[in-house]
Amino acid sequence: MRQSLPLAALTIVHLDRPRQALETLATTEPATADLRMRCAQAVCDRLLLSLQRHPVRRLRVGEPWPDDLRPLAVRHGSSGALIGYLRDPDNRHDGIAVLNAHAGADFGAADAALLASLLEPLAVGLANELRWREPATQRARAEADREMLLARFGRRLDGDEVVGADGCLKGVMERVNLVARSDATVLLLGETGSGKEIIARTLHERSPRSQGPFIRVNCGAIPPDLIDSELFGHERGSFTGAAGQHRGWFERADRGTLFLDEIGELPPAAQVRLLRVLQDGTLYRVGGEEPLQVDVRVVAATHRDLAAMVANGSFRQDLWYRIAVFPIAIPPLRERQSDIPALAEHFARRAAVKLGLPLQLPTAGDIELLRSYAWPGNVRELAAVIERAAILGNGKGLQLEPAFGMPTGPVTVLGPASGHSLQTPSSSDNSRFPTLDEAMAAHIRSALARTHGRIEGPSGAARLLGINPHTLRSRMRKLGVDSRPFRRLQAASG
Repeated sequence: MRQSLPLAALTIVHLDRPRQALETLATTEPATADLRMRCAQAVCDRLLLSLQRHPVRRLRVGEPWPDDLRPLAVRHGSSGALIGYLRDPDNRHDGIAVLNAHAGADFGAADAALLASLLEPLAVGLANELRWREPATQRARAEADREMLLARFGRRLDGDEVVGADGCLKGVMERVNLVARSDATVLLLGETGSGKEIIARTLHERSPRSQGPFIRVNCGAIPPDLIDSELFGHERGSFTGAAGQHRGWFERADRGTLFLDEIGELPPAAQVRLLRVLQDGTLYRVGGEEPLQVDVRVVAATHRDLAAMVANGSFRQDLWYRIAVFPIAIPPLRERQSDIPALAEHFARRAAVKLGLPLQLPTAGDIELLRSYAWPGNVRELAAVIERAAILGNGKGLQLEPAFGMPTGPVTVLGPASGHSLQTPSSSDNSRFPTLDEAMAAHIRSALARTHGRIEGPSGAARLLGINPHTLRSRMRKLGVDSRPFRRLQAASG
């Protein structure tokens, strides 16, 4: 579009009338990438009516923006602009394309005509983007239902066993037993893959609520615009696409336990609403007017330093006090050396059943090899390595060395303007070993290089890395990884 227009910036905005908000979905301006503005119902309705009457609006430099477009003027009203209405073919979503001209430049009538011809494909792109978010949420909802049913019928999930309860986790289990029979909120602290979910399930099973549902919610996997609906539910017709009443996870966990995993990923607005529910057990569905009372025991978990997040203002202090009534710290696997033999045997037995192979237990040499590794992925990584070793061994033993998938020489992960490479040294290499954050940042840059800087979508880095796009963006901000150089490299090579 820049080849045909005096275009300085393009932004696609979702007009979310049910939640009374304007959400930036895509933009060439990184400063507004995560922008979400509240918009009173009357203001949203007036904006939509104006767009429906005039699908393309042209505003010249210095021309005052009319009142009906005032919500857009906050971010986009300092230059000449074209405003286009993106009508969803299925009438489920409303969108707006905002084009800003170069400083001092104006869009002409031919530019407005060009935008008019592009409204339909842009609207289809908007609708596809919003629909792409739905399957992940539906899968999480189905998994929550499955877990709730298993809990009600007294069945345990595969691998749901605390190995090391009499070893390195003895102190953890003592604290679990102390708090299990109360309704106190518990905060589980530990690295990713250290077993927080298994400890949460054990808390539930040893509590008076053991016959009720146990529901796990990954807070980092819920798109911000769906958090209210997923946690608290919605009424029929409360927003576009709400074809029926939906019970949120708090309602589904009534008289049971709700496990809020990765609670540090919740955005500030959701933290406020969660605090209210924790304080008095009362919630309102989206679009509902009647308060609902729920009886839920909350177990929260995070791998992040919540105290530091409270200090820098990214996590609410009052919510921190509410969830950290009884904290339990789960040690990483590298501090549980004596548990590795029992864990390796447990995962070997599970792999044999899962894969239909003859049972092959780890040898003394296997155990020594397992103990020599640092396990950045903790128990989850150990389970994956043992399963790979069982597959490679094909019933004749555990092929551990190739199961690690560790190259013998240095591997350089290249990325534009990154200035970083990930070195995997051999045992004789005395060079500096990268930290976990450095390794993670290099891995993310490698994914961005392969996807040309794209984060979301079927060909995006998030899909390649197997994580939610919102979680990936959060980690990129934390690690200082910028996707723009990869997009520029693709444009230059194209």
